[in-house]
Parts: sequence; C-alpha cells; structure tokens
Amino acid sequence: MSKENPGVIRRLFRGLWNALNFTRRLVFNLVFLVVLVAVLVAVFGNRVALAPRTALVLDPKGAIVEQYSSAPTDRALAAATGSDVKEVQLRDILRVVDAAAKDARIERIVLLPDDIDGAGLSTLREIGAALDRFKAAGKEVVALSGGMDQSQYYLAAHANRILLDPEGAVLLEGFASYRSYFKEALDKLGVQMHLIKVGTFKSAAEPFVQNEASDASKEADRYWMGGIWQEYLDEVAALRKIDAAKIAGDIAHYDELVAAHQGDLAQLALDQKLVDQVATRSEARALLRAQGAPDGDTFRQVDFKRYLGLLGPENLPGVGVSQVAVVVAQGEIVGGERPPGMIGGTSTAQLVRAAREDDKVKAIVLRVNSPGGDAVASELIRREIAQAREAGKPVLVSMGDVAASGGYWIAMDGDEIWAQPTTITGSIGIFGLFATIPDTLSKIGVHVDGVATTPLAGAFDIRRPLSPQLESILNSVIRRGYNEFIGKVAKARGKTPEQIDAIAQGRVWSGSQAQERGLVDKLGGLDDAIAAAAARAKLGGDYQVRYVERELGTFERLALSFGNSSAVARLVRWSGLTLPPGVVGQGELRQFAGIVESLRNKRFGAFAHCFCELR
Repeated sequence: MSKENPGVIRRLFRGLWNALNFTRRLVFNLVFLVVLVAVLVAVFGNRVALAPRTALVLDPKGAIVEQYSSAPTDRALAAATGSDVKEVQLRDILRVVDAAAKDARIERIVLLPDDIDGAGLSTLREIGAALDRFKAAGKEVVALSGGMDQSQYYLAAHANRILLDPEGAVLLEGFASYRSYFKEALDKLGVQMHLIKVGTFKSAAEPFVQNEASDASKEADRYWMGGIWQEYLDEVAALRKIDAAKIAGDIAHYDELVAAHQGDLAQLALDQKLVDQVATRSEARALLRAQGAPDGDTFRQVDFKRYLGLLGPENLPGVGVSQVAVVVAQGEIVGGERPPGMIGGTSTAQLVRAAREDDKVKAIVLRVNSPGGDAVASELIRREIAQAREAGKPVLVSMGDVAASGGYWIAMDGDEIWAQPTTITGSIGIFGLFATIPDTLSKIGVHVDGVATTPLAGAFDIRRPLSPQLESILNSVIRRGYNEFIGKVAKARGKTPEQIDAIAQGRVWSGSQAQERGLVDKLGGLDDAIAAAAARAKLGGDYQVRYVERELGTFERLALSFGNSSAVARLVRWSGLTLPPGVVGQGELRQFAGIVESLRNKRFGAFAHCFCELR
C-alpha cells in the first residue's frame, strides 16, 4: 500500500495539471481566435461598396475639436461599447464632406445637428463652407432637427432644406458673456487676492478682485461680441434669403411672437422662414425615401463614421511628395510635455521643430485654437516658429474659434495670419495673481510668526501678508512681460510698440476687427491657409497635407481599428458591455484649472490668458 499511495497521488496531480494546462491553452486559443476575427473584421469589415444614390448621414455628437483630447484606446473602447467619447475632429468632418462631394455614389447629405455640443462659430463656419462646396457640386443638403439652439442652427442654415419637428424650435437669442465674481466670498473667507496686470481691458482675473465687471470690460466685450453677432446675422440672413434686421427684430419681440402663435415654436420658425417644413422624423424619413433610393422603410444611407472608415487612413507620408505640415495648438497653454488636446510649451515646440527638420515638409501651418495661458510656454513655441521661418520654411497661422492672449503670442510671428471673421483674438495683455491667507487663518485662531535672514525670505509664504518688496518685484515682472509682448507683436506686424499698445491693453477683437487693426492679415479658414502656405513654398498643386502629432503606437492603431469597426461594435453591444459616460468640466473653472496647472512647481507666473467665450 505504501508503494501504491504515492502513485495514486502522483496520477491525481498529473491529471489535475493536464486538465489545467488544457483549459489554459483552450482559453488562450479562444482569446487569440476572437482577436484574429476582430482584426479581420476591422481590416475588411468596412470595405463594402456603396450603392448609387446613397445619402451620407452627418450627425456629429459632442464637441467638435481640432484634436482629440482623449487617448486612442479610450476612444476605441468607448466606440466599441456604444459609449462614444463625445468629441469629433473638425478635420474628419471636412474630409468626409469634401470626399462625398466628389463621390458619385453620394447623392445628398442628411445633416442632424441636434447633438453638436461645444463648437465655436469659426469651427461651424469651416463646416458650413464645406457644405457649400458640396452643394456647388450639384448635390443637396437636407437638415433634420428636433430643435436647435443658435449654434446648431448656424450650421443647419447652410442646408438646401431644413425640416423641423412639430414639437421643436429654433432658439436664436444673441450672445452674452457673464461671469461669476468672487471678491465678497473671498473676503468672507479672509483670502486676499493681489492682482497685478497691464492693460486697461485685461479683465481675465477681475472676478477675483471685484464683485462686478469693470466698465472697461463691459465696453470691450460689447464691441467684439456685437461684431461677431452681426457676422452671425448677416450670414444666416444671406443663406436663408431673409433680412438680418428682421431676424434681430424678431428676437427683440420674441415673447410677443410666441404668444401670437399660441406657443407653437415650430410654426413660428416656419413663419419666420428659418425652416422650410415642419415634419416628424418618420415623415422626414418617408420624404427622403421617396426622393432618394429606398432601403426598406427608410432611405439608402451611410453614417458619417462608417464613411470615414471607407476613406481609409490619412496622414501617411508619401514617397518623394512635398508636404505642408499642420501643427495643432488647441487648449490651454501650459509648460512642459502635454498630451494632444492641450498645448505644452515643450511638446508643441517639439512638433514645430520636427516639421522644421523634416526635409519633406516645405511649409508649416500652425492651427491655433487657444485662449492662452503661461507666458513662458507661449514664448518657447513662438521661438520655434521664428526658427522655422529663419530656416526658409514659410509658416502661416490659421486661427480657429479663439486665438487670444497667449494664443496670439504663439501666432504673431507667422508669415501670414489667417482668421475667420468670427474668430476671437487679440487680448494682448499680461496679468499675475497672488493669494495670501493670513486673515483666513486668524479666523480659526492660527497665527504665523518667525524670523528671516533677508526681507525677501518667506515673502512667497501665502500665510503672511504680501510684502511691498514682493509686490514691487511682481509689478516689474508683469510690466516687462507686457512690454515684451507688444514689442514682439510690433516687430512681427511691422508697427511701432506705441501703435500696438493703442490696440492692445488686453482688448479683445473679432477676426474682422483684428484685420482692420493689422493684427490679422487675411480672412479665411484652414484650407485657405494651407493653400496659401503651399503657394508661398511654390508647391503648385502637387503636395500632401500632413498633421504633425505624436505617433500612435501599433496597439493604439489596432485598438482604433477595432473601435471603428461596425461589426465589432455590434458584437460588443450584443454582449451587453457598456461604459458610463465621462464627465468633462466646463466653463470658467476648467479654464482657470489650466492656469493653476501652469503654476505647478513654480512660485508665481505671468499669464497671457483670455476668459473670452460666447454663450
């Protein structure tokens, strides 16, 4: 028995090990098989030929951005599980619309603007211009909506026909800029905010030292917002063939018009000629089916993301082809290395340098969409722009929704500066903000005392009152920063510092107003700037446009292929896997968080930042 027992135990463990090993190999092979199928589906699943008379459904969801701020793997997983990251790249929309204009299989675009959230007017103007090019190719754009705000309508107005749900509305209200002011609250907490600024109209930090907007701030905001609002009215009026003054008058008396229509906002929009027809979604679908190619009880269609996948990869370097490089500068400007969707002084400068050092790149376009931020980081990027020009490569700047303060700083050395009439720009000014909390501590019985070896030692301790010497130092630094700012702008724009100072002082302008004052050279979109850059480099029509950005890894590219595959998405959704939607901070706190981030590991900083946005 003693000789048999070890054999039984040995056989028992061997059997268990074999079973475990078989299970391991089975699971591994199953996982490998799933991955292999997903790869094949991702590579070949979207390669389906479109039938003639197909309608392209353009339904951007979320914010329309210059560059994704989320990681590729996050986007892939969200797309596959039906919980898309609510961001769409402007370049992808433009690429799809322009490709569809040349695609004989695409008959019309069906525009669904209702889910667009977070697109500036200049961004929407770029898309509107692409829709106009599509119409110029002899094709139709039809907009369907359940209800639109004025930003969504700004895009829908480019359609040949606008169909509005009977329960919907078109709400045009004009522009406003209201901010929260914290001085009284900070006083109650005993927090003392010390603001040092240069520029009468530089109002970015006013909420921390005042309880209401200054007269200068209101004057400046009223002027630039009035200019952009008039641009809005004029464009909508021209597209819809109605009088701009009538649109403005209807807004002023909207309450009376709503009462006269017994609260029927859809019928009111129809009577105002803002829309062409009132129709439910099923009625609109039947209309499109009758006028297009039927597909069951709906019309033959391909959605925006599927069509983008059919176009194949872009941004692949061509062999021996001259290139116009586009470097995106989107978001707050902060120091160091930053991911896409933010501007890092080091990382964005490195992208410009990479374009400068690439022999295939013959011209550079800096696409700016930024309210500014850290002055030092802005200067690092500007220097790289200047060096690219010194190396003989034309550098043109294309301004998006906003290029103000630090956003203008990084733009000013371009050979040409292009902006949309609705671009928010200027705000040439500098400020510094320093908080001290001795009164806050005293409220809870905490007192600070001690000694120092010099008058400056301990001056940056926020527990102590701001010393006159430190205040004098900060004043000198901020004033030097402002003089440097206007001096560099003057040199870049061929003016004197006094001339720039007269239009600077932290004042904000619309793109049209900035052009009148010499801060912008030409009005137009990104495509215009790219074409102008190619012309300066004497490239003719034979060149490639390539975005210079961080290279995606193999796994990231594979993940995006999975996420963009409709078959994979259906498979994952069938499994029941979903992700909770992300929460993204907005407004003033998100913008100010960028400034706070800039101060990491620094005692103080100078900022060229503009809290200028339209609502």
